[in-house]
Amino acid sequence: MLPLTLALLWLIMANLIAMLPSRDHHWRAAYLLMATGLPLLIWIFQTHGALWTLTFFFAACSLLRWPVWILCRWLSGRFRRKTTREGA
Repeated sequence: MLPLTLALLWLIMANLIAMLPSRDHHWRAAYLLMATGLPLLIWIFQTHGALWTLTFFFAACSLLRWPVWILCRWLSGRFRRKTTREGA
């Protein structure tokens, strides 16, 4: 039960951080949240299984939507470049 409690506290802290003003648009906080969220995600998977892990993952993605969006754009750009090079 401890990992789910810590996940709930992580989500509350992420929401509180999002409400605060920031000069760098919360990027430093996003890096910290990602660095602490990933081990928490693994711990939840080990103790509670895939359903709770996916629940926490999607909740975290909804809070960290810009880093996730930029990661998706970066990955799609890398795949597009590979396919256009191979197709030529």
